[in-house]
Amino acid sequence: MKHPWFSTWGWVYRPISWPGFLVTGLTLAFCLQVFLAVDHRSHSVSDTLYGVFPYLVPAAILWYWIASKSSRKADGR
Repeated sequence: MKHPWFSTWGWVYRPISWPGFLVTGLTLAFCLQVFLAVDHRSHSVSDTLYGVFPYLVPAAILWYWIASKSSRKADGR
């Protein structure tokens, strides 16, 4: 990739350009919004976890997929 958005950092990816920061920020904003909406209606911790799981896990998987496809490897490739 000519202009990578992410760079590998151990087992995870870190954003290194504005599109990477934008994708990361949008993912975090979505996760926070879902958490607050679900937690507002929950009566226990397990209610919150069961409510956010179907949204946060796919969002994290999508973010990870985007990061893996638009990243620069640690060895510079």
